[in-house]
Amino acid sequence: MDTPNALVCSQQRRQEDYMTDQEDRYPYTSPLETVTSLFSSSSSASSSSNTKSSINDWIPKDPIVVGIVSAAGATCLTLGSIAGYRRYWRRIRNANSVTTGMLDRRTWIRGIVTSVGDGDNLRLYHTPGPFFRYPFKIRSIPSTTKELKDETIHIRIAGVDAPENAHFGQPAQPHAKESLEWLRGTILGKRMRCQLLAKDQYNRIVAVPYINRLLWFDKPLPLLMLKEGMAVVYEAGGAEYGPWGIDKMKSIEAKARSSKKGLWSLKKFEHPSDFKARMKRPDEVRVPSTSNAKSRSLLGRIWGWISG
Repeated sequence: MDTPNALVCSQQRRQEDYMTDQEDRYPYTSPLETVTSLFSSSSSASSSSNTKSSINDWIPKDPIVVGIVSAAGATCLTLGSIAGYRRYWRRIRNANSVTTGMLDRRTWIRGIVTSVGDGDNLRLYHTPGPFFRYPFKIRSIPSTTKELKDETIHIRIAGVDAPENAHFGQPAQPHAKESLEWLRGTILGKRMRCQLLAKDQYNRIVAVPYINRLLWFDKPLPLLMLKEGMAVVYEAGGAEYGPWGIDKMKSIEAKARSSKKGLWSLKKFEHPSDFKARMKRPDEVRVPSTSNAKSRSLLGRIWGWISG
C-alpha cells in the first residue's frame, strides 16, 4: 500500500509528463517562424560577412599606398575648405576687393547699409557666413567712422538716377533732399542682398540691391525708388537694368509720373542727367590733346603688362 508521500510524488511525475507532452505537441514557436528566423539570421550573417569582406578588399594594405591616399585626401579637404571660405565666407572689405570674376559671375552678397550719402548711392558692410546673425553671432559690425574706413563697399544703385545733391559749390537739384531723406529712411541700418554687376569710372560697384524681408520675398530697391518717384530711369551708356530690363523700369516710371508722385510733382522737372550737364564747369568738359591721350594709353598698356 502506497504511503501519502509516494502518492504526492507520483502525481507530480504525472503532471510533469503531461506538461512535457503538451510542449512537444504545441511548441511555443511555429515551424514557419522557426524557418523564417533561421533564414533571416543566416542571410544577415552572410550579408554582413560579404559586406565586411568587400570593404576589406577595398582598403589598401601597402603603407606607401595608405600614405599617398591619406595625403591626397587631406590636400583635397584643405583646398576645398580654402575655396569654400574664399567664395562664401571671406568678407569683401571694399570696392577694391571686388574682383572681375565676381562681376562676371554676378555674385550675390549680403550686408548692412552703414551710410547713404546720395540719392542713388549707399555703403554696404559685407556680412558673409552665419556669424553676423543670431543664433551663431560671434562677429559684430563696426559703428564708428574710424572703424568703418575702407571697410565698406560703395554701391551705385543700378538702373536709376536720383536728383543731384549740392557738392563742389554747385546748388542742389530740386527734390534732391527729399530723395536722399527717403532713401536713408528706407534702407539705413537695414540688411540687404545685392547682386554685383559692374564697376563704374568712380570705382563704385554697380549693383541691384534688395531689401531683406523675413517672411516674404526681398523687395527690389531700384523698382521701389521708381514707384515712389524718388528717381528716374538711368539711360546713359553702359547702364545696367538688372533682371527686369529697361522696358519694365520705364513702365514703372511712367506710372509714377502719371500719378505725380515724388519728383514728378514738381512744376518744372529737369532730368538729373540734364542738370549735371548744365552744371558742369568748362574745365570738366575739356577734351585732352591727342598726344596726351596716346601717352596715357601707352603707359596704361605697359602697366597692365607689368601687373599681369
